Amino acid sequence: MSPLDQPSSIALLDRAPVLAATPTIMLGGLPIAVVTRAQAARQMLDASRSGLRGVRPIYLTSSNGEVIAWAASDKAFAQLLVAADQIVADGQPMVVASRFLCRLPLPERIATTDVFHDVARLAVKSGHSFYFLGATQKENFEAVERVRKAYPELNIAGYSHGFLAGAELDQTLADINALAPDILWLALGVPREQEFIAAHGDKLRQVGVIKTSGGLFNFLSGTNRRAPEWMQRAGLEWAFRIFLEPKRLFWRYLTTNPVSAYLILTRSK
Repeated sequence: MSPLDQPSSIALLDRAPVLAATPTIMLGGLPIAVVTRAQAARQMLDASRSGLRGVRPIYLTSSNGEVIAWAASDKAFAQLLVAADQIVADGQPMVVASRFLCRLPLPERIATTDVFHDVARLAVKSGHSFYFLGATQKENFEAVERVRKAYPELNIAGYSHGFLAGAELDQTLADINALAPDILWLALGVPREQEFIAAHGDKLRQVGVIKTSGGLFNFLSGTNRRAPEWMQRAGLEWAFRIFLEPKRLFWRYLTTNPVSAYLILTRSK
């Protein structure tokens, strides 16, 4: 069974007013928000309770070298990306390149695995609610359990694995909409997350924000581990991931890294 139904089309949306004032730069052909991690976390919470609640969820996503390469070769996927209310840079090479190639430098990398904890700490104080959708049932459950232990006062509205289709998917979407979480962490991987929002966003109008999350739940559950801090700062986390999963990731990075480097050099300003 495949994770979640696929969409047929997507309509480009105006950026949410609460995010419209955030400056952006063109990096690798994509509009990237110039924000710090702290700003991104605060914006996510503020956006979740904005005037768009009840109209549509605000859609936040991330870009890295793989996403840049994919968007350049797949027009449909690029449209899914630029429909986002905000795209942040989840790649240290993007941060470094922006200092030399763009009118504004990116202050730092906004990794979802980091910003999740920034948002969670703020949400404990503010009462914002989370919903976790994606990954396998085991990974999803273990991620939620660890989050509960780390943040016992966090309001977790609900959670579900991502391998849904048909009536089960429809019911889960209805349940999520009824729960009306402030932030839906959507961990299906690229491009399924973007396709999900295009296909089902109109069924989640009571959700404040949908944040695409990639492999976040695998890190929250403890299944995956982050690269050492020095490798993250040097922009070498991709190499650490290849070391951990060579069969799955070696060819992917071998084919996308050179392409993304070329695109960053030629499509940034």
